[in-house]
Formats: sequence, C-alpha cells, structure tokens
Amino acid sequence: MDATLHKRIRSEISDRIRSGTWPPGHRIPFEHELMAAYGCSRMTVNKALAPLAEAGLIVRRRKLGTFVSRPRIHSVVVDIPDIPAEVTGRGEPYAYELLSRRARPASPQEREALGLDHAAPVLALRCLHRAGGRPFALEERLINLEATPAAERVDFARTPPGSWLLGHVPWTEAEHRISAANVARATALALAIAPTAACLVLERQTWRGDERITHVRLTFPGEAYDLVARFAPQAPVDPR
Repeated sequence: MDATLHKRIRSEISDRIRSGTWPPGHRIPFEHELMAAYGCSRMTVNKALAPLAEAGLIVRRRKLGTFVSRPRIHSVVVDIPDIPAEVTGRGEPYAYELLSRRARPASPQEREALGLDHAAPVLALRCLHRAGGRPFALEERLINLEATPAAERVDFARTPPGSWLLGHVPWTEAEHRISAANVARATALALAIAPTAACLVLERQTWRGDERITHVRLTFPGEAYDLVARFAPQAPVDPR
C-alpha cells in the first residue's frame, strides 16, 4: 500500500500547488499532520515530499516546516519586476487594459514557444500597460493551461496576468531574452509610436520543474525602459 500511497500524497500536494490553492510561501502541513491525514508512516511522507523538493516545488526547512517555493531567476544581473510595481515605484499613476483574450489549442508556433509536443490548451492574452497616461508596455502572453488550469477562471480584464502569476503560481526557473527591434505596425499603433521607432523587447519563459508555465513578450518604447546592473570584478583565479 505504501508503494502507491506516497505517489498519491505527492500527486495531491502537487495538484494543490499547480492550481494555486497553495501559493508561493504557503506552509504545507507538517509531517505528523500528513501522517495523521493519510494514516501512514513518516517514511511514506518523506518518499512523497523528497521528489517535490528535488523538483524545486517545495522547500523543507528544519524545525520550521515545508513551504511552497518562491520563484528564483537564473540571471543575477537582470531582474524584471512586476510592471504595476515598477510604474508606481517610479511615482507615476499606473493603468492597464486587456486588449484580447482567447483560450484555444496551441498553434504549432505556440507549441514551439512553450516547448509542447501536442496541441495543449493555452490562454493567449494581449495587454497594454500605461504609465502616467502614456503607453508603457505591450504584453503578449501565452499561459499553458495544462500547467496552470486556474488561469482560465481569472478575470484578466481587472488583474494583469504577470501580477497574478507571480502571486499564485510557483515556478522554479526563468529565462530572459533581451533585444532591440523595430516593431510591426499593430504594435506601434498600440504603443502610440512611429513604426520606425526603436523598441526594447523582453521575452521571458518560466518553468516549474520540466513543465513550461508561460511565455511572454513585452515590448517597450525605447525611451520608456532601461536596464541597469551593478556589479564588481571577480577576483582573479589563482593558476596554481
């Protein structure tokens, strides 16, 4: 029985994390509470929790308990904050508009962006962020609904998707790609800029273990956003 029970415990904990029922930082039940709930031994509970910790979904802290992992970013040089917090932190009024929303099977191009091997359901969102009344960023986002089914029930007309994901969906890795580009006419119109204007494009992908959660493309007018990194030279390596 223990051979299958630990898999059931692991699956149920994973499902609560994936659905957002247990958000980042949430303390999951103590081991003795899980033992009582499932009528099993401490060894069975450990077998259930160990793979979740290895996958980065949970963090086990001695004497404190076990918690749903908070996100960490691969790059220590570039950290892209939540856009509403970024705008208000600059002392400017923030506004947001959902331009389009559509749940459907992923297209071949979207499957490639999300690393999917089949036409999984995705939520495609297009949003405009404003700072001080001016367009600040155009967000084009894909959410993998197999990985994050709760996203389909969220009113993204009121809540920016990036803010919701940061607060409700734990992830273990992120990758950023930064480029300068001239953009398509539709993007230029949304940002109220000339089609020939230079823009900063940030693409981000996030994972939870081996599962891709979201892919987002953020396009900023060139004068609206800059990236700053502060660092010191590393000590020279001793060749001996």
